[in-house]
Amino acid sequence: MIADIKKNAETKMQKSIESLKISLSKVRTGRAHVGLLDHVMVDYWGSPTPINQVANVTLLDARTIGVQAWEKPMVAKVEKAIRDSDLGLNPMSMGDVIRVPMPMLTEERRKELIKVVKGESEDARVAIRNLRRDANDQLKKLLKDKDVSEDDERRGQDDIQKLTDRYIVEVDKAFAEKEKELMTV
Repeated sequence: MIADIKKNAETKMQKSIESLKISLSKVRTGRAHVGLLDHVMVDYWGSPTPINQVANVTLLDARTIGVQAWEKPMVAKVEKAIRDSDLGLNPMSMGDVIRVPMPMLTEERRKELIKVVKGESEDARVAIRNLRRDANDQLKKLLKDKDVSEDDERRGQDDIQKLTDRYIVEVDKAFAEKEKELMTV
């Protein structure tokens, strides 16, 4: 029973870390990467479709993303979707290929993005602590129902705390990496 609680808590904490990494990958730095456009939706014959399902997304160079629509009529729609996204990008159509240059980040914008990243990291920490609380509550319920001894419950709580500490360190590491990436000119 205690092992199931620990395993469940660890699985959920791992999902929190993955969610954080996905959120951080959407925060734009000065460099181009194809994952930046993953959440951009294109109107494909009336239904919103992810951009990577209607076009090839590649890196042309360190500061430019290239998008090549699979169908000629989609070029304008893909370009419009990128322009209308919340990424602040200005795509330029050149025949079949849409070039998406990454604008340089100002110092002020970098600091704003760090605040966003810090907020995302804190949300992940809170989620992990909530998972710890839920797991500890389950352990206390087992103790109350006399399904486990006090020693087993205490050991279980110690293990849950070690898990929590480990995942909080991962959150801090992800935040530090993203902060360094944002501040690199």
